[in-house]
Amino acid sequence: MSDAQAVLNPLAQGLDLERRVEPFSMVILGAHGDLTKRKLLPALYALYIDGHLPMDFCIVGMSRTQMSDMEFRQAMKDSLKQFAPEIAFDENTWERFASGLYYLASNFTEPGSFDPLANLLDDLGKKHGCLGKHVFYLSTPPSLYVPIVQGLASSGLAHKDDAEKTPWPRIVVEKPFGRDLASAKELNKQIHEVFDERQVFRIDHYLGKETVQNIMVLRFANGIFEPLWNRDHIDHVQITNAETLGVEGRGAYYEEAGALRDMVQNHMMQLLSLVAMEPPISLGAEDIRDERFKVVKSIRPFDLDKLDASAVRGQYGPGWVVGQKVVGYREETRVNPESATETYVALKLFIDNWRWADVPFYVRSGKRLSKSVTEIAIHFRPAPHGLFLKALCPGPEKEMETVGPNVLVLQIQPDEGISLKFATKLPGTTTQLRWLSMDFRYGTSFGVRSPSAYERLILDCLIGDGSLFARTDAVESSWALLTPVLEKWKQETTPAFPNYPAGSWGPTAADVLIASTKHSWRRL
Repeated sequence: MSDAQAVLNPLAQGLDLERRVEPFSMVILGAHGDLTKRKLLPALYALYIDGHLPMDFCIVGMSRTQMSDMEFRQAMKDSLKQFAPEIAFDENTWERFASGLYYLASNFTEPGSFDPLANLLDDLGKKHGCLGKHVFYLSTPPSLYVPIVQGLASSGLAHKDDAEKTPWPRIVVEKPFGRDLASAKELNKQIHEVFDERQVFRIDHYLGKETVQNIMVLRFANGIFEPLWNRDHIDHVQITNAETLGVEGRGAYYEEAGALRDMVQNHMMQLLSLVAMEPPISLGAEDIRDERFKVVKSIRPFDLDKLDASAVRGQYGPGWVVGQKVVGYREETRVNPESATETYVALKLFIDNWRWADVPFYVRSGKRLSKSVTEIAIHFRPAPHGLFLKALCPGPEKEMETVGPNVLVLQIQPDEGISLKFATKLPGTTTQLRWLSMDFRYGTSFGVRSPSAYERLILDCLIGDGSLFARTDAVESSWALLTPVLEKWKQETTPAFPNYPAGSWGPTAADVLIASTKHSWRRL
């Protein structure tokens, strides 16, 4: 951000001046895909109009599709209006932004295919003052990651010689980061032959969401929460990702992935590590990532001989979702009619460290469920003595047990915010209690548009802040935990799929799993 832009945008002053973005060039590989149209280009444009980008930059789209610079600019303009109507659009501002957009057709895999890119970036670097300060964003199928990295190296565009002094160029890698432990290690090995770890940004858009970013602030900036954030006061934690959507035409991809690979190994494990981490010694990227890694490393390995007691899988059948009749997973396009791929996973995890010993962390993720919601629910231990047991609900004392204790809910989507459930007395001459919630919502509390997850993460990448990105050791530790589960499931006979109807809350086995430790899933 330039000083002139800071003056024009007072909100960009203060701390943001310490997060100055230098002139840069970003190459989006796979620029004709949906991710670029729906997320990346709108995020870059929003950063531009908010004054977070420097005066000098260039963005190069690269894909197999033949297109001119002007055609690429028009396609991106159309996408912005279609997929990001919440971002204020101004024709003059767009023209200034679009003057930094360029396009180059390539298939990524032929020998010398990156030489034209090297020549183009050299010319644009002289024009925009960003020589050598490149960001390569891999918005491509994972099968192209290694060929692209090798192509960047052979053209001289990628190197790690000066990474300790100035970590340029940088590479952004979308999930999945491998399919299992062996493939993740091999992918990391190939990337590290060309890029130093400080140059690698493994992006997980969940970590860019406001509520997720606020977890550390909630815990470590508020004296009322951190003293309670341990096994003495927290009974258990539930992390839920529920979707009403099915595979949405991605049957071929989902057949290779499944819910454990697609959601749990990355998104859900990242959320768990943020909730359970120890306070970092500073807000430096490595200090934060050190603590997140320790959490994943401390998760108790699964007992594969008793796997059903800690891991449940499911697959949706036909049913009704939001009033519409939908087919089962096996009837989806490009899905094996006898598929054993899981569309639902529930796990019971334990973190074997001083803070969390014997506190269960329940994780569930599923498609075609009753509601779309992602949240983290912190269930506190009940008060030590039921002083107001009869006052809570007139009638049998057992009614108190069905209501439950205090719950702190961090809602990640669709409406980002925080709520705290607590007991209060009803007005009147008798003592009757009811449970209420204090609710905070980002959308209504601040009166400003919350930046998208990709805005925050792209900005952090341009600055060189890796706090919200996955590090090699954490990725490999997550795979080390979950790969044995995948292998065990592969060895077993096909379960009685489908085992939950679309529009429900998943298989009954998931209810049995959580009930085994005398808990129940939160009603959403």
